[in-house]
Amino acid sequence: MPEVDFLIVGGGDAGFSAARTLREEGAEGSILVVSRDPDPPYDRTAVSKSFLGGEKSHEDVLLGGPDWFTENNVELRNRTSAIKLDPEAHTVTLSDKDVVSYGKLLLATGANINRLRIPGSDLEGIHYLRTLGTAKGLRQDVDGIEHVALVGGSYIATEVAATLTALGRRCTIIMQEDVTLSRTFGKTAGGYFQKKLEDHGVVIHGGEDVEHFEGEGRVAAVLCKSGLRVEAEAVVVGVGAHPDVSLAKRAGLEIGERGGVVTDATLKTSAPDVWAAGDIAEYDSVVHHARIRIEHWDVAENQGKTAARSMLGATDPHDVVPYFFSDLSDWAWFEYVGPAYSWTEEIVRGSLEEDKFTVWYIDGDRLVAALAVDRGDDLERARELITSGEPVDREELAG
Repeated sequence: MPEVDFLIVGGGDAGFSAARTLREEGAEGSILVVSRDPDPPYDRTAVSKSFLGGEKSHEDVLLGGPDWFTENNVELRNRTSAIKLDPEAHTVTLSDKDVVSYGKLLLATGANINRLRIPGSDLEGIHYLRTLGTAKGLRQDVDGIEHVALVGGSYIATEVAATLTALGRRCTIIMQEDVTLSRTFGKTAGGYFQKKLEDHGVVIHGGEDVEHFEGEGRVAAVLCKSGLRVEAEAVVVGVGAHPDVSLAKRAGLEIGERGGVVTDATLKTSAPDVWAAGDIAEYDSVVHHARIRIEHWDVAENQGKTAARSMLGATDPHDVVPYFFSDLSDWAWFEYVGPAYSWTEEIVRGSLEEDKFTVWYIDGDRLVAALAVDRGDDLERARELITSGEPVDREELAG
């Protein structure tokens, strides 16, 4: 039976960050990273942007470069899943039939995309973007076609619409929301980004539910319950994801209200010598004084660092204020700290018309989030206010 000191299940941002931090912090024991992805760990943000758009090559987006694992004596097994965890025996059974004995285990299994189970969903030309492979397949599929429909109004749909429009495709977004990105950032910021998309030719249909896809062999149109019909030669579906907790759940680990693996503030789970990080971690946040779970690459990367240090014996809580960013081609770029699950008031500093503003999200008298466009300095003040919980000065925020 193979034995390793540190076993990391998941080759995304959290898993790679943990492996790198273990070595940086002086861990000399054996490290095995198991990843179901066929590629070594890579920059996930490139999937919908720079890699899809062709600005970066496969090698450009690899985390740490192509030789990191060899140079740091870390074993990587691609195309391999963990299918059984026995916390008591400290073993993990892999899809290649190996049973690995571990000293410390990090679960960083990420999330699985939500799929539309509607008539026509098996037609060719319907894409779900999650990996470099799916991005490459989409890029090849849209080569030479004119019109792409995107289902969803959040990160994936808006980023891909911008990327493909910049490549010369005609894009139409179909979404349940009235305004793009409004579920996360509200209608003020969402309206700003929607206008940027529309100003560059993206057609947007809000308040729509997709009923089925039409076509013979290959998708030809998207049909909505309202009767709206959008012709398209390819479709990209971006309707969210759900945490991949199947391994943890079968092993009896505690699962939280937000669907993730429950951890304490150091990211340790309910099982001995098992930690969780990234999309699946539902952790006790000392910043928010609540249990939260977040799906974003920067959060995953920072949680990987915290989990690695905790595996080495540190007791410091994960206290990084969650940070997010997104860009729509070179039309718009924003940064955000939070997150705000709800808020009672928005204060805008700066000017949306001049493309330089901050939206402060307030719940009662506390700042819970901030979104900045070309005002990155405001985010440091936002972090201070979110962490301290002190009452806000509305005049200060309005500037």
